[in-house]
Amino acid sequence: MSCLVAFAIGEKYAAGNGFHVIAAHTDSPCLKLKPKSASSKSGYLMVNVQTYGAGLWHTWFDRDLSVAGRVIVRGNDGSFTHKLVKVTRPLLRVPTLAIHLDRTVNKDGFKPNLETHLIPLLSTKLEETSLESKEKSTASSSKPSHHPLLMQALSDELNCGIDDIVSIELNVCDTQPSCLGGGNNEFIFSGRLDNLASSYCALRALIDSSQSSSDLSSEHAIRMVALFDNEEVGSDSVQGAGAPTMFQAMRRIVSCLIKEYVGEGAFERAIRHSFLVSADMAHGGHPNFMDKHEEHHRPEMQKGLVIKYNANQRYATSGVTAFLFKEEFVVRNDMGCGSTIGPILASGVGIRTVDCGIAQLSMHSVREICGKEDVDIAYKHFKAFYQTFSSIDRKLDVDF
Repeated sequence: MSCLVAFAIGEKYAAGNGFHVIAAHTDSPCLKLKPKSASSKSGYLMVNVQTYGAGLWHTWFDRDLSVAGRVIVRGNDGSFTHKLVKVTRPLLRVPTLAIHLDRTVNKDGFKPNLETHLIPLLSTKLEETSLESKEKSTASSSKPSHHPLLMQALSDELNCGIDDIVSIELNVCDTQPSCLGGGNNEFIFSGRLDNLASSYCALRALIDSSQSSSDLSSEHAIRMVALFDNEEVGSDSVQGAGAPTMFQAMRRIVSCLIKEYVGEGAFERAIRHSFLVSADMAHGGHPNFMDKHEEHHRPEMQKGLVIKYNANQRYATSGVTAFLFKEEFVVRNDMGCGSTIGPILASGVGIRTVDCGIAQLSMHSVREICGKEDVDIAYKHFKAFYQTFSSIDRKLDVDF
């Protein structure tokens, strides 16, 4: 329940015509609660966590944190319901060590042990709470997996009993809301811009380009958005881009439209006529670390979408697919680059793909930054892709 495929069918669609897809991912590096999160040290109640993805973990220290995720709740009739939950008030904090006890930190760098130093505080354990007493008085004497105090906070948000919460899957999250910033309010300061900014622009563009029948009256293709989970850890999951979800959806759609099972031919032709825009945030040129970018390919904020190239196929862009975009992003030969879902989807069934993204700074920090104008440009570009690509594609002299 963390993967989304949505689509709109052009009124002039015919069997074998393609899909015009914008794909992105919804997950971001974060701290996730361990299956048994309850622990205590030196009079504090602690919440054990594990790192998810390649985060800048030092940025999570000294932040006002809380929890968000999903739970399974038991109903009065014995059924079970999947619910989303977010505790908005500051609930957790990971404090840094005072400099008086770590005199060399500014010289040697802050190098926390992620297993022992990155454990959020929940509360002081001044005395046994009534909730803990209740737990101990139950028939089961085993230690609870999660602190009763944490479970109470969840039950308050969900308006249910603690005993009705039968399963939880929670992330630690920053409580500071997104905002505009900078001298001219030209920046967006927010957590999880990578890659919710792309996901938002893609979904908004699909909706706004398919509001009415007139929007689709001259469309020969199927417009689609596909949002996947687990990109930050490799995409190899049932809800990740490595799963066949999107291509199964395509086959089912084509099958329904031609009123019969899709055998050899129609679906394969559709794939060959399809085009995928893999949208993921890009590393903007950092003014304090300009040597980290190749001299002639430094993505700038407020300049629109960046097209990503990598000769070793970390990105799926080719010369044929790159014509849609103006700006270019090439990683330095001696510097690594992030991966995207583009090559995974492109190699799955052979769909033409371009990798692009909005330039940003502080990628994988608990608090990231991008240009306000770039979000607007990305939305407009994606919307134009849906509205005009059919006519552009027919002008290409490419043999399918």
